[in-house]
Amino acid sequence: MAFFGIFALIPLVGVVYFSMVKWNGMGTPQWVGFDNWSASLTDKTTLNAIKLSLIVMVVTWGVQTPISLLLGVFMAGRQRYRAVLSVLYFLPLLFSSAAIGIIFKSMVDPNFGLFSHIPVRWLQQSYLSPTLALPTVMFVITWAFVPFHSLLYQAGVRQIPQTMYEAAMIDGASPWKQFWSITIPQLKYTIVTSSTLQLVGALTYFDLFYVMTQGGPGDATRILPLHMYITGFKSFDYGRSAVISVILAVVGLTLSLTLNKLSGTGKMESQQEGI
Repeated sequence: MAFFGIFALIPLVGVVYFSMVKWNGMGTPQWVGFDNWSASLTDKTTLNAIKLSLIVMVVTWGVQTPISLLLGVFMAGRQRYRAVLSVLYFLPLLFSSAAIGIIFKSMVDPNFGLFSHIPVRWLQQSYLSPTLALPTVMFVITWAFVPFHSLLYQAGVRQIPQTMYEAAMIDGASPWKQFWSITIPQLKYTIVTSSTLQLVGALTYFDLFYVMTQGGPGDATRILPLHMYITGFKSFDYGRSAVISVILAVVGLTLSLTLNKLSGTGKMESQQEGI
């Protein structure tokens, strides 16, 4: 609790204070009350950053979840070839986000990148253009983080008692029926945990966007974390930057608590009762 108070609660109180002052990093902060809030919440750039963050959150969750779930179920098998493929699937976990961003930015370069050497016209285009930049970065996010969530599902599947599948096979249930009637229900809390990490984590994406696009072209990829950085450390408006920080903290906390409340994980009931 002491560490939590020192490294979480006290900084949060400090951020709330700075959201009420006007300060450029030098001199004495000037108290302005809710002026920073009203200016931020009516600013078109901030509203666009909120919209882009929501798009990234929903799309990456919608793409990563089914892929991670299917890969996790596949990798949970005991066959040797699945173990070999699992090693390949986990390779993105070995690289830092900054390194991944640099690699993919080089790959999609319209002049010297990978696709510029493929003799297919529709592939030879700028993937960091205003219309394609956001989908491109979201693809990279999916590639980078699917292995982690697949690992969660793999561990969850291996905790399911084999007796449940054996009983289902005796009753004549097909593999698809077993998946929907046994695997998915038994992975309820794993799905909630993975979804929470994805949705809340989407509010912290910064390094990939900064390395690949720096928020551009224009404001096409200027999500909230990047907007917070640009506002504070490039525009030297720490008051409005603190406002964005508070928004991110509140939205992240609300999402986490809501998902746990709806899922019923607070009750900690057993999924294997009666087995």
